[in-house]
Amino acid sequence: MKVRYQYRIYPTPQQVKGLNQLFGCCRVVYNDALAIVRSVPQGEKWPSNAELQKLVITQAKKTAEREWLADVSVVPLQQSVQD
Repeated sequence: MKVRYQYRIYPTPQQVKGLNQLFGCCRVVYNDALAIVRSVPQGEKWPSNAELQKLVITQAKKTAEREWLADVSVVPLQQSVQD
């Protein structure tokens, strides 16, 4: 027999702001990685997961446009690239 649980959370306004920031960063990283993969010409090898992470997370944090990526945890960003 399988058991299923259903939970509901009620985040505070500060937690909502943090979650929105995290989800926004994940969306940007995912879209950047997807754009890189789609720009690879047909027949060529895609960049590895580690190379993508280096490009869209590590190096992006060093630029002025994406320095706000450093405000969130890197683990969800890495998962976004993996997805």
